[in-house]
Amino acid sequence: MFPFGQPAVVRPYFGYRNAHRMILVARALRMREPRWERSRTIAKLAAMFAQFASHEVPDLAVTLEFAGKDREPLQVTQVSDRDGYLRFDVSFPSRWDPLDDPVWEVARLHWRNRRGSQSVDAYVLSPARNGKLAVISDIDDTIVETGAGSLARNWRRVLAQMPGDREAVPGAADLYARLGGGSVGDKFPAARRPFFYVSSSPWNLFDYLVAFQRRHGLPQGPLMLRNWGLDRATLGRHSHSLHKGGAIRHLTEFYPDLRFALIGDDTQADALAFAAAVTAHPGRIAAVLIRQAPRAGIGPEEQQALDAIVAAGVPLWHGPSFAVGADFLDQVGFTAGGETASIVAAIDEAKASTPPVSV
Repeated sequence: MFPFGQPAVVRPYFGYRNAHRMILVARALRMREPRWERSRTIAKLAAMFAQFASHEVPDLAVTLEFAGKDREPLQVTQVSDRDGYLRFDVSFPSRWDPLDDPVWEVARLHWRNRRGSQSVDAYVLSPARNGKLAVISDIDDTIVETGAGSLARNWRRVLAQMPGDREAVPGAADLYARLGGGSVGDKFPAARRPFFYVSSSPWNLFDYLVAFQRRHGLPQGPLMLRNWGLDRATLGRHSHSLHKGGAIRHLTEFYPDLRFALIGDDTQADALAFAAAVTAHPGRIAAVLIRQAPRAGIGPEEQQALDAIVAAGVPLWHGPSFAVGADFLDQVGFTAGGETASIVAAIDEAKASTPPVSV
């Protein structure tokens, strides 16, 4: 049942790149491939326990090989840290322009264990060469109902339910499909507008969350999760906001030509992180959507953050139903074929006639 004595394997997470640089996180573990088709409660609990009771492999040398059409293969070797993590932050020797459409490119990770040479594919998202808009989305209570406002309720759901058992937030799949603008590619489809998911959940839940997204038809994209520890970065009152704010800052710097729609909820201080992003990155935030989760409420600090978003002229939607959010997208110009030029024009027109929407 448990992976004691298993040979070391490398679990790659989704990477991403621009014309100059690629980032890919992976982890060396002793683990079996997760299986999510479980019917008995005891089997579900065992499957989830195996995800959290990870057996890290430190000091494992792993070589990343990354190439593409008309490019010389790039090879970089990293050694896993004490928690098993590997972070490949690679600068390209020359400019590697993305393609006209977004695409998942395939890198390869190589290592050795007691069974000999091993390798695994790792997927790297490359936004379109001329793309202008991307989405940064929260996960808990934004796309998956978790009860994050109630710790006991949330952990009961996580530990006793498989990805297929979990409920998607009503309307999230339709809303995200519209934001994504359709998909391109046959073997590894990518949304026309790239998605990045930021959550305070631990990296142990990566496979679980990807399985959930696939089950409910949500766009795939790099996940920015956390390495949990007994410190302020994990347990502090504003840890969720700090993590998300840091991820937004990183992505705006990594993709200087993209504007971002930010989507979250009102259970984990998303409003604070989004308001800070609007202030720190003027002109880079195309819109903010915050779902009002059941049993959650907006406190004075969060309301002040929402007011600051509106005052900055960034279109804001805040309400209980993503069906209303779809109407909001029409108002500000997030159409299936539209890009930044039409979005900016629609926003300017809406601002001239009415204040930004706050439902």
